[in-house]
Amino acid sequence: VASRIGTDALGDEVLARLDGLGLDTTHVQRDPAHPTGTVAVELASDGQPRFEITQSVAWDFLAWTPQLEDLAKRTDAVCFGSLAQRGLHSRETISRFVRATLESAVRVFDVNLRQAFYSAEVLAASTQSADILKMNHDEVPIVMQSLGAPSLEEVQSAQWLRRRFDLKLVCVTRGNKGSLLVSKAGVDEHPGHPVTVADTVGAGDAFTATLVHHFLR
Repeated sequence: VASRIGTDALGDEVLARLDGLGLDTTHVQRDPAHPTGTVAVELASDGQPRFEITQSVAWDFLAWTPQLEDLAKRTDAVCFGSLAQRGLHSRETISRFVRATLESAVRVFDVNLRQAFYSAEVLAASTQSADILKMNHDEVPIVMQSLGAPSLEEVQSAQWLRRRFDLKLVCVTRGNKGSLLVSKAGVDEHPGHPVTVADTVGAGDAFTATLVHHFLR
């Protein structure tokens, strides 16, 4: 985990939780000037979340360090999102990290369009530097429009993005309707597994983690 948290009680809680999960916290920076990021989440009747994301928090100021450079040079895969790049400091650090990875590393751009915290510039630059592009079905038309792409249906949009940016894989999650994978080899659509929804927060991240794990294998 590479991130930045405040020197406050919430930051202490984050470290305790990560330590409890056995995760390495070496690259979790502490920020004395900005608080730990918080998000107010309201769940609708269908279990879908609505987010209110606090601005000017520690993760907006992720700093480039020799430790991060060393990590970049020995990583097998890096997953980076659009939301984390809303602040210039973090955007520059993430960009430097991605550029510092080895040619053999897998670079995964996970689109997360929250509130107004994204731009065509960030979407284009991040997709250009990625090997895998992952987004949900609601984000597909917004990404296409932001990148000046033609208006196409979902599968054709994924194919257009794969060709345009020379991607190894484009993944679209479809909520309770499963997922779509598009590669040079073809198109794969999975209907998903029926579940009783309790809380979808973090579901996309869990999906991405599984996708990357099996892609590396």
